[in-house]
Formats: sequence, C-alpha cells, structure tokens
Amino acid sequence: MQNIPAHIAIIMDGNGRWAKKRHMPRVAGHKQGMETVKTITKAASDLGVKVLTLYAFSTENWKRPEGEVKYLMDLPEKFFNKFVPELIENNVRVKVMGYTEQLPASTQKAVLDAIEQTKHCTGMVLNFALNYGGRAEIVTAVTNLVQKANEGQLAAQEVSEELLSQHMMTADLAPYTDPDLLIRTSGEERISNFLLWQLAYSEMVFMDMLWPDFDQVALQEAIKSYQVRNRRFGGLKEEEE
Repeated sequence: MQNIPAHIAIIMDGNGRWAKKRHMPRVAGHKQGMETVKTITKAASDLGVKVLTLYAFSTENWKRPEGEVKYLMDLPEKFFNKFVPELIENNVRVKVMGYTEQLPASTQKAVLDAIEQTKHCTGMVLNFALNYGGRAEIVTAVTNLVQKANEGQLAAQEVSEELLSQHMMTADLAPYTDPDLLIRTSGEERISNFLLWQLAYSEMVFMDMLWPDFDQVALQEAIKSYQVRNRRFGGLKEEEE
C-alpha cells in the first residue's frame, strides 16, 4: 500500500473474444466489459489510485461493423445513467479526453452530463479516452504550437517537452499526466496508438485474461508486478552507481 501507482492506464481488450468463446454476439462482451469498468473503478479508488484512464474507443474503432460502433456509442449513456450516483458516492470525478466533438450528439450529452454531475468530487479521476488516438493527439498539440508561433506568441527555442506536455489532452490531470502503470488485457502486447507521448517511462503489464474477466484480484496482481520493478527513468538508482 506504500507504492500504489498514482496513475493507472488500461487498454480494455478482449470483449469480443470473451463473447465469441461463449457463442454470444460481440456486443454482449462490451456489455459485460462495462460491468468490469464499474468493478475496477471502485477497486482502484479504494486502493488510493489518483487517476484511472481507460481506453474506451479509439479513432480507429470507427472501422468496426456499423452495428457494433452504434452499440459502443450508446454505452456511455447507459453506463453513466446507472453509474454516476455510485461515482458520486465514491467521490470519483469523470473526465473525458479525445475528439468528442465527432461523437453522436446523444453520446456527447451523456459525457458532458457525467462531467458536470461529478465535478465537485475530489477523489480519484476516472478518465475515459473516447474517440482518442495517440498520434492524432500529438499532431493536434504540434499544430497548436505552430499556430502560436505563426501568431508571434511563441519562439522556436521556447518549445520544450514540458510545453508540449501542456498541450496534450492529459494536461489537466497534472501532476498525474503520465501513467505510472499501463495494463493491457487479452494477451496482446502492444500499445495500439494509446498515450504515445505519456507512456515514455510507464511500467507495462500485459495479462492474458480477457477484459470482462478482469477483476479486483487481477488489478492487485498487476500492481504487485509494478511494485517490484526498479523505475530508473533513464538514470541509475543510488545502489547501482
């Protein structure tokens, strides 16, 4: 309990495979995955995690079958309508990052309502990456800096890692902008265009279980793995010098 990662990011993978194994439609996996989100949100909050970032929908997910995309777009409304009272009860604040202006109006409303209803909460931040892509985020940040330079508000020599970080979608999560721990379920071992800038020094744990099967015990196991690692951020610990 002395070394709980302040910011945990999760790639929630395997909903479709979970459903397929049970001879169910893929959307059944997404529905069960939503229940896992509720479980893990409470568990992370209880452990003292400051920010939990969940990769809910990527900019590439629009390529999926139309029916599945429509179901995924409806999920935030179903999720927040049921879960916001529990979030408030657990003092959890909702944030969303991504290109939300491209989402259907009803999805946008559900997201904005949840943000508004939980804005007074002071505990863990539940941060959804919704219509988010890491490369697009970096391009947007650079575009904003170039625009400032063109308007005479910024000189080239003023550009720094810190300045670029301040133009990322995670800027308002400071001082927990960068995840300490990334977890990906389903056995896949890649980051799939997620938080490319922010994951530079994150510890990564890849787990074989599918997201709907992920639970509090699995979360604790991932954190235990994180806790025994030696995070050097490119340098050396005193005992190694």
